[in-house]
Amino acid sequence: MFTGLAFDTCTAPPLTTMNAWSGTSPYGAIAVYIGGKNRGCAQPQLTASWVRSVAGSGWKLIPLYVGAQPPCQTGSSPEKITADTAVSLGAADGADAAAKASALGMRAGSTVYLDVEAYNAADTACGDAVLAYTQSFDRALKARAYRPGFYGFASSSAAGIAKAASQGKPDLPEALWYAKYDGAADTTGSFPYAAGLFTGHRRGHQYQVNQRETYGGATLTVDRNAWDAPVAVTG
Repeated sequence: MFTGLAFDTCTAPPLTTMNAWSGTSPYGAIAVYIGGKNRGCAQPQLTASWVRSVAGSGWKLIPLYVGAQPPCQTGSSPEKITADTAVSLGAADGADAAAKASALGMRAGSTVYLDVEAYNAADTACGDAVLAYTQSFDRALKARAYRPGFYGFASSSAAGIAKAASQGKPDLPEALWYAKYDGAADTTGSFPYAAGLFTGHRRGHQYQVNQRETYGGATLTVDRNAWDAPVAVTG
């Protein structure tokens, strides 16, 4: 668990940058892209040794897995969900996410966040496929003693999960990280769904993107997050 400010950036920064930001920046956690066929950036820094060093200096880690993307999503993705493959893809990707987390030294009990990008929320068949994939992904994670989280956009992918939660659907993420670019560094007043959903330290809010920041002489372009949710278990 971590409560405070977190940042994410496409490529995990060098240790020198993480050390420069430690104690000088307002952030206490960093999200890192641990895998998935749709992961957009190379990760030359992201190794088990990097995880040990960063966690050892006090940082909390938020593992993100960029799995298969919605069938109705515009643009090309190396891996897309279809109605027929949603369950099998989810099972394979959930197993891979657990293996990737374990290889980095993120132990059982860690929450791994499935990254599903925006799509047309009016396309109900698309949303149904995303939900089936997510449920299968979550089952595979839990079978390996990892905990499922979800990152998505407030008006589409995250909204689909919130709707399913309000309907009491099974095999849903335990924590919801929603992208809503309102500049509000909180997880309560900005929360766009029913107030009773994902309570008890199970919310993250990506509230601002592409911010160039310098601390300790090291500069990064980051997305800003208010965090009150589980993170990776390390050490």
